[in-house]
Amino acid sequence: MIATKAASLFLRRSIPTATAAASRSSGHVGAFRMMSSDTVTFDLTGSFETHNLDTAPNDTIEMTKEELLEHFELMYTMRRMEITCDNEYKARNIRGFCHLYDGQEAVATGINAAFDKEDSWITSYRCHCTALARGGSVASVLGELFGNVDGQTQGKGGSMHFYNKEHNFFGGQGIVGAQVPVGLGLAFANHYNATPGKPMQVAIACYGDGAANQGQIWESANMASLWKLPMIFCIENNHYGMGTSIDRHSSHSDYYKMGNHIPGVRMDGMNVLAVKEGMRFVKDYVGQGNGPMYVEMMTYRYHGHSMSDPGTTYRNREEIALTRSTRDPLEFVKKTLIEAGFADAQQIKDTEKRIRKEVAEQVKQAKSSSPPTIEPHLFQYVFSSDGGKEQNEFPPHIRMPDFAKSKWY
Repeated sequence: MIATKAASLFLRRSIPTATAAASRSSGHVGAFRMMSSDTVTFDLTGSFETHNLDTAPNDTIEMTKEELLEHFELMYTMRRMEITCDNEYKARNIRGFCHLYDGQEAVATGINAAFDKEDSWITSYRCHCTALARGGSVASVLGELFGNVDGQTQGKGGSMHFYNKEHNFFGGQGIVGAQVPVGLGLAFANHYNATPGKPMQVAIACYGDGAANQGQIWESANMASLWKLPMIFCIENNHYGMGTSIDRHSSHSDYYKMGNHIPGVRMDGMNVLAVKEGMRFVKDYVGQGNGPMYVEMMTYRYHGHSMSDPGTTYRNREEIALTRSTRDPLEFVKKTLIEAGFADAQQIKDTEKRIRKEVAEQVKQAKSSSPPTIEPHLFQYVFSSDGGKEQNEFPPHIRMPDFAKSKWY
């Protein structure tokens, strides 16, 4: 009964109009207008709801063939990578916590498409695909999950702690909701370092519906509003806080309205075009010094909360199958490519085949690496004598579990 109620809630909110629902379930993309052989304008009517705003994202988005193909390739790579993680975890090549992102690919892809490299991004422990979008590779992601030195954080972080300073990706947080105050700090830094008279770089903290009522988030929202920081509070609403549906764990489930006077936007998180246009609007609004904004992505995860959760005790298989058949973000992009004349079915199959091969090759590459050694890898970036810059040195004494094996330098 709970699963059925959650499913109806998901469908009602994710598909705002009956026309859109009929169109997508029958496999058709919303109306579009051909601008040229390589550019199409797509209709996004019904993809957004707003709160405390006089403006809204556009109801159309113009896309080139190259852009849409690039989005599809990234999303399909994410999907294959997460399926590979599932297989490698079951084969016990990946240990510990592991939270998969398949089903939510349009969110990370759309945000990344709307952002600049200089914008700051921090997210939850469900971070593999965000790390991939933000300058990573399948080899670096899987290498980290295998605990090898060629992983993105040299095998020291694991599934929940990816990081890429060069691309302003700050993780990967292992504690529920703890990324949001850190994201606030990133927004403060962007505000502090902004050039007067020019738009600010923004900061986004992504978190799930299960974290949305935490006190640290309310405190962060208060500071962001007081100081008009370029902060985006992004709730990836996959409808279950671990194994508890939103109607059982939150008295207020319109998450984009949770900021009270802070403006908010709810968008279709299964449609990469809607996410891209929506986040373009949000980035522009926040970067112009108007203060923070709440964003609610209506999305869905196919796997359980983590690999230890089968994901079928609090929802039924029919609900998952219904979402796959009517709302899958990858199938939507494939149909969009075909109906816009950007690709045919065979070209898409060839692309998928190529990506599957590339993912398999990068997994082999990740496995060929080795775990970090005690010297120098394990104790690098622990002790610094120069104010935290790249150079570092070993601490004078490292206490090992077996005291006889302790190190003195």
